[in-house]
Amino acid sequence: MQYLAEGLRLPTNGLDYTILAIYFVVVLGIGFAARASVKTSLDFFLSGRSLPAWVTGLAFVAANLGATEILGMAATGAQYGVAVVHWYWIGAIPAMVFLGLVMMPFYYRSKVRSVPEFLLQRFDKSAHLLSSILFAFAAILIAGVNLYALSIVVEALLGWPHWVAILVAGAFVLVYITIGGLSSAIYNEVLQFFVILAALIPLTLLGLKRVGGWDGLSGSLEKSHGQNFMSAWGGTGIGDANPLGANWLTIILGLGFVLGFGYWTTNFAEVQRALSAKNLSAAQRTPLIAAFPKMFIVFLVMIPGLVAAVVVPNIGGGAKNDPSYNDAIPLLMRELLPNGVLGIAVTGLLAAFMAGMAANVSSFNTVFTTDIWQRYVKKDQSDAYYLRFGRLITAIGVLASIGTAFIASSFANIMTYLQTLFSFFNVPMFVVFIIGMFWKRASMKSGVWGLAAGTTAAMVNYFVIYKQGVIDIPSDQGANFVSAIVGFVAGAVVMVVVTLFTAPKPEAELAGLVYGSESPGDTEVPDEGDSAWYRKPALLGWGAVVLAAACYIPYSL
Repeated sequence: MQYLAEGLRLPTNGLDYTILAIYFVVVLGIGFAARASVKTSLDFFLSGRSLPAWVTGLAFVAANLGATEILGMAATGAQYGVAVVHWYWIGAIPAMVFLGLVMMPFYYRSKVRSVPEFLLQRFDKSAHLLSSILFAFAAILIAGVNLYALSIVVEALLGWPHWVAILVAGAFVLVYITIGGLSSAIYNEVLQFFVILAALIPLTLLGLKRVGGWDGLSGSLEKSHGQNFMSAWGGTGIGDANPLGANWLTIILGLGFVLGFGYWTTNFAEVQRALSAKNLSAAQRTPLIAAFPKMFIVFLVMIPGLVAAVVVPNIGGGAKNDPSYNDAIPLLMRELLPNGVLGIAVTGLLAAFMAGMAANVSSFNTVFTTDIWQRYVKKDQSDAYYLRFGRLITAIGVLASIGTAFIASSFANIMTYLQTLFSFFNVPMFVVFIIGMFWKRASMKSGVWGLAAGTTAAMVNYFVIYKQGVIDIPSDQGANFVSAIVGFVAGAVVMVVVTLFTAPKPEAELAGLVYGSESPGDTEVPDEGDSAWYRKPALLGWGAVVLAAACYIPYSL
């Protein structure tokens, strides 16, 4: 991510800083209030599985409102136009519906505390350990991306030194997660969701007013950038040239299926919010509730990017003094927002980055404590010991995130960096999950080899085939889509081959872990929310409405 334009400073005053200070006080207050509910390690890592669906649903979508969502997607809108909707309607909504209807019953009924723990039950210790290490590593890298993006925004807009912004934001996240655990993170994410909306809605409306509404915006951009700039699918025919460097096939398979499903269904930073719900029904509704605001948030990040492409001279021009696409949101904030509203907008940006960082740190501390430390290092300790260790590893995770924030600074574009990480880590995990859940014969050893093969193949495609020019792929984004497909296919093929030569898991141990099977608890304790997803007409209705809308909207543009 390039540094924001030199000389870009917001005209903030005492009112704006007061709003910002009030927000930080409230954040810490929520952390201290949540502390009273943290008595066990389950309370700390999963909020005691006690939260209502509306809370977990809003936290689910807020956890994703981080660096890529605000700066990255606005920049994508300014650079690529309406094609940015693909990351929402193709790459997110279908996967969120699938997670709620199909995968949450497997996660929740098995009583796992993390996504890697599910792989332990379905496969074996080797698959569990490898997935735990890969996920913990990826979580820290992604938390660092949010922290780095936050620091350069604060430095550019408010004039704080780069390192001061990193330390201050990291310290606040550390305090409220260490004190209140996941409950503190989730309730703060609900607050952050509304603060982010309060920041983006005025920016979007005032931006549209500046350019003469949607018709004025469309007319200006079609004149300067061509008709395809205002079309989701224009120029995506196979063999056609377009700024994304991707065609409809790689968009649907690479982004929509492999990357999208890989991220939303196996990324524990998201799934952890659903696992903290009070019962299975609430857990299933969590991603479905989140899908509704997710469907429309695209307008709040895309439109400011499009407006910036009209009103900001030479944006993305490439010359030394030209503003970059990443400047879109900050430049509009400076041009359009009065003091007071400006303070809310700055607070919204900080809230977004802190939400993204907190989501990854809270998932990291859970996976490291329960899946690595408790399982393989310090077994059979008291619950109080794991609670203390969880708080300690949270502090270590924040410090590590500060380190990876400086790693992120070496990449030219944070969105591309994150998509690269997802193709390396989330996609191989997804293929292991999906095959293990729907193919009973998949053997215990196929899990670890599928993970290893998928991760290796994705890295080879990106670093060797793409970076070394073996095959000409037009852009980093296109290379990420291809890497995701290659990683998925390689993982699937290796799992099938290994299964043919190794022993399957005993069928008695697969209850509740394979599609179509019932867990023992389903027949012994017929509790509310414990029935299969296909016995819930209301849930199917929710999912059908969201999925139908997601499929229809792109073709209406």
